[in-house]
Amino acid sequence: MNPAAAIEFAGLPGQSMQGVMDLVLQFFIMTLRIGAFAMAAPFFGSRMIALPTRIIFTCGMAVFAMGQVAPPPIATLTSLMLVPIIAQELAIGLTAGLVLNIFFSTVSLAGEKIASTAGLSFAAQVDPSSGGQTPVLSQIFSLFLTAIFLSLNGHLIALGLLMESYRFIPMGAGVSYAGLLDAGSQAAGEMFETAARLMLPLVVVLFLVNVTIGLITRSAPQLNLFSFGFPITLITVFVLLFLAAAPIGFAFQDVVTRGLDLVGETLRGAASNGQ
Repeated sequence: MNPAAAIEFAGLPGQSMQGVMDLVLQFFIMTLRIGAFAMAAPFFGSRMIALPTRIIFTCGMAVFAMGQVAPPPIATLTSLMLVPIIAQELAIGLTAGLVLNIFFSTVSLAGEKIASTAGLSFAAQVDPSSGGQTPVLSQIFSLFLTAIFLSLNGHLIALGLLMESYRFIPMGAGVSYAGLLDAGSQAAGEMFETAARLMLPLVVVLFLVNVTIGLITRSAPQLNLFSFGFPITLITVFVLLFLAAAPIGFAFQDVVTRGLDLVGETLRGAASNGQ
């Protein structure tokens, strides 16, 4: 190569190999919080969504976040300070996703208790989202809640809260792990309380029906409990679910709203209490 060509080649705009490695390192750090959230959150982390799809989604969100959030300096990322940064990013993403997932488990718990009271606990099949055996009624409730979550743009609100968390908790800033643990405990407590509120009306009616069937079979022993009581219980629970479809929908809407609110409170609380 002649000197003139060398000078022209040296003047071309570009990026050094070290600069490319720095960008790659910053990119992978940006994927930690988003990837942890996508792994733990409902709908995003469901088994029904293929792993390559989640990887592409995480990478795309990380590219978008790199244009909005200033990553830590390269000197910090190439030192031992990288270890607490990785732990912090994973903790924030996992906590936000698990809090939302706990609230989604509310309807599954309520459906399981209603099914066991109505005698439908034997009607179970493999849940594609969790991989375990769950009653069919719980899966119907979960699909109903997912439809309401998407219709309310809950997935967009959740992603917006995650992107906003970079403003509350910048990468490398202090965060309160005790606050994150408290948020998980609070979400678990509200899950049982909300599930009790959802299932109690139907369970009370089914309990009264079972008491009535017991009195009838006691006074008329020739009536078989399984041939007489079981069909009545099934018909009753189907009629109750049909009549309560609209109130259940509004209750599920409150579950989605409260879950998203608690995710925002968790992120803001961890930021304000961070040391």
